[in-house]
Amino acid sequence: MALLMAGLISQQAVAESDWPQWRGINRDGHSTDQGLLDTWPESGPEKIWMFENAGQGYSSPAIVGGKFFTLGTRGNSSILLCLDADTGEEQWATEIGGILGNGWGDGPRGTPAVDGNMVFGLTGEGIAFAASASDGSIKWKTSMEDLGGSAPKWGFSESVLIDGEKVLVTPGGEKGTVAALDKSNGKVIWQSKDITEPAHYSSVIAADINGAKQYIQRNEKSIFGLNPENGALLWQTDFPGRTAVIPTPVVFGNRIFVTAGYGAGCKAIEIQPGNKVKEVYSNRTMKNHHGGVVRLGGHVFGYSDGVGWLCQNLADGEEVWSERRALGKGAVALADGKLFCVDESKGTVAMLAASTEGFKQLGEFTLEPQSAIRSSRGKIWTHPVIVNGKMYLRDQDLIYCYKVK
Repeated sequence: MALLMAGLISQQAVAESDWPQWRGINRDGHSTDQGLLDTWPESGPEKIWMFENAGQGYSSPAIVGGKFFTLGTRGNSSILLCLDADTGEEQWATEIGGILGNGWGDGPRGTPAVDGNMVFGLTGEGIAFAASASDGSIKWKTSMEDLGGSAPKWGFSESVLIDGEKVLVTPGGEKGTVAALDKSNGKVIWQSKDITEPAHYSSVIAADINGAKQYIQRNEKSIFGLNPENGALLWQTDFPGRTAVIPTPVVFGNRIFVTAGYGAGCKAIEIQPGNKVKEVYSNRTMKNHHGGVVRLGGHVFGYSDGVGWLCQNLADGEEVWSERRALGKGAVALADGKLFCVDESKGTVAMLAASTEGFKQLGEFTLEPQSAIRSSRGKIWTHPVIVNGKMYLRDQDLIYCYKVK
């Protein structure tokens, strides 16, 4: 089956059951797990372990070869943390740099990426780095400020993309919105000089469009595609974003779907031969803030501000169903035909059928205990990860692992 390689990890052997980067192997929020529980007991699935010293931040995990990597804080430093994915035992922790201070919660936002025996990431302050997956020793660091960027209001929140020998980051600014770094030393290969707008909060994806690879990214007011060889602008189209543009683009065939909160809505475009952009639709059916959306066939599922949990038809942008009362706003992942959703305010974790027939809940429980160090303005914003029959969740310093198979 041909895959849209939206963030292909290039190491020699990434098992299908691994989760090597933000939103999984293909950056689409899909887990390859099968045979998961069809319903949960009233108390929820079995908790296997809980780790209590991840510090502050909203980083999700990358999980490869039985190792769990995430970003957090200790003392006055941002850290890269490695746990045993099966037991939750700490393997090592490495200091990266200072801590982003922010009223909505301090610490890193992005998810690390694993490539071979290396781990790459970006702190909230904008320090990109490479470290050994074996012991956490730092190989290089590069500042987004040195690349001409400045931190957006809520800090650098991108999850870096590894593609071949390149690390893709989005510093924003006059030197170029997107930069490709040499993964061996962190030096600049190119910056996208054709586009110099400030960074927002979305992450770059790589995809085959009309038979050719390109990098796709977005900022507050546009969506654009770049040539992987030199960063040249291939196409650009307007998007009516405001305040914060966050969710990762969704690619299907030669079409791209994006959405954002703060009333912005969603847009689907078709990239035609010659990189000509055709708008398919633009509406406010899906207004996803930062919990993300997942695609299954011709539909996307996610939370739409003011509407609730929503199934949307990708072909015409129309609502298929919505449910506002049963479950609060939050993040979503897809596994085994099921949606795994986290209510960001209450900590309710729910499993839904990924169905076009309506909202069907298959089980729920509430995270206990919940973090005592979470900012009063922050919520449970870390996205869920389902891999190897386990569901991993995080609330700041607390990381949870549940058996869902």
